[in-house]
Amino acid sequence: MAKVGVIGAGSWGCALSWLLCNNGHQVTMWSALEDEILMLRQTHEHKDKLPGVRLQDGIVFTAGLEEAVSGRDVLVLAVPSPFTRSTAARMAPFVGQGQRIVNVAKGIEESTLMTLSQIIEQEIPQAQVAVLSGPSHAEEVGKGIPTTIVVGTQEKDTAQYLQNLFMSSVFRVYTSSDVLGIELGAALKNVVALAAGMADGLGYGDNTKAALITRGIAEIARLGISMGGRIETFYGLTGIGDLIVTCASIHSRNRRAGILIGKGYTMEQAMAEVKMVVEGVYSARAGYALAQKYQVSMPIIEQVNKILFEGMSAADAVSELMLRDKKVENIDLRELYQNSVEIPW
Repeated sequence: MAKVGVIGAGSWGCALSWLLCNNGHQVTMWSALEDEILMLRQTHEHKDKLPGVRLQDGIVFTAGLEEAVSGRDVLVLAVPSPFTRSTAARMAPFVGQGQRIVNVAKGIEESTLMTLSQIIEQEIPQAQVAVLSGPSHAEEVGKGIPTTIVVGTQEKDTAQYLQNLFMSSVFRVYTSSDVLGIELGAALKNVVALAAGMADGLGYGDNTKAALITRGIAEIARLGISMGGRIETFYGLTGIGDLIVTCASIHSRNRRAGILIGKGYTMEQAMAEVKMVVEGVYSARAGYALAQKYQVSMPIIEQVNKILFEGMSAADAVSELMLRDKKVENIDLRELYQNSVEIPW
């Protein structure tokens, strides 16, 4: 049995707390919101973020960050990506040397273009940082629906430890050392999911959705390989797998926000209607900035930025995508891929 601190009491934090407690671990869940902790103590259910999932009586709920962090074998950082840096900075004084932190949020920091694990390593240099990602909606994980996911870290022993910690009969965990590739796929698929939702809001069909998914993963892979990620990551669970589920699922907040924008809502109105953090909005500018930095063509990401931040209509953006210069479908990714990329384990 491990002692686990779950930092963040949103839908994903609740679902993973349920899973870890079900696996026999001792779970303490933290939220910065006193009212949220009081509600969870009283009802053992987050009626706003994860209704219908009752959290076990053994889970401890606290608003004290030191209580949730100190002495834990593993910390699961489950706050929305815009709050990763500030939360990590608050955690840092209580984190011991070599303490394991698993980040489960998805995003890229706009001001620095850093991935979330890079932010955590910067704020908490004494920690061992890993990421957990893949096609996994909290609404389904919390109900025990079979799910497959990837844990990424540079340390093989840590990867295997975390694999054993999370793995269950309904939650299959693979391991990978390509942390950068995992995080880029996880963050940028949310931007493509916004585009997929916009297409739904415009009344387009399956043909359009399939086009956005396949061309979206091509864009993400081009950028990821240019930055040093591995091609197999983008065509695995945390690439195409996560992209499919986020573009197609009724649970996807990014798709829901995109549907509203396609129907004429502004970005601000759509985010207010969804009532949860829409990660793709925060990753869109960072994704486009990375495309420019690495001189990679990412037309879908570019058009999403124009819709979100420049007032372009979703219908006009589709027209721009369809009427671009003629292209071949695939470039030779071997031209981008560095044969010298080292796989540490």
